[in-house]
Amino acid sequence: MKRTSSLLLTIFLSLSMSFHPVFSALASVRPAYSLPLSYAEPSSVFTYPKPASTLPNLFDDENKAAPANADAQAMLSGPEVAAPSALLMEASTGQVLYEKDADQARRPASITKIMTLILIFDALESGKIRMDDLVTTSAYAKSMGGSQVFLEEGETQTVETLIKCIVIASGNDASVAMAEYIAGSEGEFVKMMNDRAAGLGMNNTHFEDCCGLTDSPTHVTSARDIALMSRELINRYPQIHNYSTIWMDTITHVTKQGTKEFGLSNTNKLLKMATNFTVTGLKTGSTSLAKYCFAGTAEKDGVRLIAAVMAAPDFKARFADALTLLNYGFANCRIYQDADPLPLPEMIVKNGKDDIVSLMYDQVFSYLSTTGEDFSAIERELVIQEYADAPVKKGNQAGWLVYRLNGEKIGQIPVLFENSVEKAAFSDYWKQLMEVFLLL
Repeated sequence: MKRTSSLLLTIFLSLSMSFHPVFSALASVRPAYSLPLSYAEPSSVFTYPKPASTLPNLFDDENKAAPANADAQAMLSGPEVAAPSALLMEASTGQVLYEKDADQARRPASITKIMTLILIFDALESGKIRMDDLVTTSAYAKSMGGSQVFLEEGETQTVETLIKCIVIASGNDASVAMAEYIAGSEGEFVKMMNDRAAGLGMNNTHFEDCCGLTDSPTHVTSARDIALMSRELINRYPQIHNYSTIWMDTITHVTKQGTKEFGLSNTNKLLKMATNFTVTGLKTGSTSLAKYCFAGTAEKDGVRLIAAVMAAPDFKARFADALTLLNYGFANCRIYQDADPLPLPEMIVKNGKDDIVSLMYDQVFSYLSTTGEDFSAIERELVIQEYADAPVKKGNQAGWLVYRLNGEKIGQIPVLFENSVEKAAFSDYWKQLMEVFLLL
C-alpha cells in the first residue's frame, strides 16, 4: 500500500511540471453523474445540444417568452369606443387585443402619476425609502392646484399616506412632495421618469412634471405607453392594488392650526360599477386640454387586462369605453399559465471548482388564447446543454423550456444557472488528487 501511494505521489509531482496534463488526468476522477429519471410525462422531451455556444440568446426580440401563436398575435377586431385613442392589453403576456390610434401622443393629465408611482415603489424596493418615513411638505408642493389633498407647508405625512393620496385622490401636492423626497426636486424626479419610460420602450412619451397638471404641449404619452407603464406597475408591484381598490379613506392633517380629518374618495368610478369581473385599478386623469383619460385594470378567471383610454369626450364616456373594452377582452380570452414547469436536473461543470451547478427558471410561462384552443394539448420540451464549461456565471442561459400546441411553438422561457462556478486552479486539482490519494 505504501509503495503504491509513494508511486502515485511521484507520478503526480512529475506531471505537475506540465500543468495541463494534470487537468486532463483529474477530469477522469470526477464523480459519476446521471440525469434524473422523473421525466415520464409524454409531453416532456430532453435534447442536449453541444457545445454551449449553440444555444440562442433568449433575450433578443426574436426569442421573447410571449406567445408566438399567429392568430393570437393578430389584433382582434374590437368594439366601437368614443375615445379617439384606446388600447386593450393582457397584463401577463403584454399582448395587445385591441387598439385605436394607440401611438398618437396626447396629453395624459393625471395618468402621469402612474410613472410617479413606479418610481416611488422602485425607491421602496431598493431600500432608499420606507413606508413609515415622514415626508415634509414644501411650499412648492403646497402650491399645486388641481386635484389635491390640501397639504400645508411643513406638514408631515408618511410615505404610505402619500401613496394613498396619489392613488385614491390623485393628489398633485402629494405627488410633488414624494418627488422632492426621492430626488431632491421635481425637476430631477422628472428626469428619472423619462429615463424609466425609455427603459420600458415608451417611445411616444415625454414627461415635464410628476403629476400631469402642466399645460405644456410637449408633456405627452400614448395609449400604448399608458398600457406599458400600467403593466410595469401592476406586474412588478402588485401591492399597488392594496391602494387602487380602496373606495374611500381618510387622512389626518396635523398643522399649526390643529388636527383635522380629510376624506379621500377614489376617482375611479369603475370600482362601483356593476361588472362580471373584478376591477383592480388603476388611475384617472382629466384637464380641459387632455379631456378624460383612464387606465383601468381588472381580472377574471386568471386573465388580467389593462384598458387605456385617452381624450374621451366626457367622464362617463371614459368609463363606458373602458367597460366596453374589458367586457370584450374577457369574453374572448383564456390564459394558460404553467405554474408547475418541468423539474430541472443539475448540470455537470467541467474544469470548475464545483462538479455540478443547479438550474432555475426566473419566470412563469403564460399563453393567451383568443380562439378557444384545448390547453391540455400543450406539450413541453426541456432543451439544455449537456454540460457547462467553467467559469459559470449565475443568471446566464443554460437552455430553455419550449411550449408547443398542436405541434406549433407558442413560446419559451429561459433556463438559467442558479449560481456561479469559478474555473478550477492548479491548487484545486491538487486538493482533489490528495482526496483520491487518501482514499487509497
